Amino acid sequence: MPQPVLRTERLLLVPLADEHLELEVELDADAEVLRHLYGRARTRDEVTASHAERMALGRQVDGLGYWMAFHGDDFAALMMLPPGDRPGEAELGYRVPRRQWRRGFASEASRELLRHGFATVGLRRVFAQTMAVNEGSQAVMRSLRMRYVRTFHPVWEDPLPGAEQGEVEYELTAAGAVSSPVG
Repeated sequence: MPQPVLRTERLLLVPLADEHLELEVELDADAEVLRHLYGRARTRDEVTASHAERMALGRQVDGLGYWMAFHGDDFAALMMLPPGDRPGEAELGYRVPRRQWRRGFASEASRELLRHGFATVGLRRVFAQTMAVNEGSQAVMRSLRMRYVRTFHPVWEDPLPGAEQGEVEYELTAAGAVSSPVG
């Protein structure tokens, strides 16, 4: 099963392809979008390398990978559901252009990815991680009915502001998705 095209009420999610590289470059050129990831804008070479890694990860497990979300013709988000380290798990992620913030696109697209991951792919667990200071991302996770799992403190070579508060992890299991539907 290759990655499918997915739809929500307002969004079209298409599997990441080489034709989307320029949108990724534009997205990662905004340091504010990457404030809690890299703390700076990324170079074209860095984005090109990440794109190649995403494309490779998208071929590892049928139905999992990366999607570009569009609201009409307008780019709305880079959505992520690559395989996790254990079979039956995937990691949810999202990166939204600043002009699309606070429109609910990350939550809406994530709900569809969760539905797909549990109902179609047969995942047992989906997790998401972010900096503890990233309240916006945590609000999305809570809106998806993901459960807080832990706060942890990785050692960073060049820590970002707020790193001393750690990283947080949330999860949704297949059992939790059935008892509390994400859609």
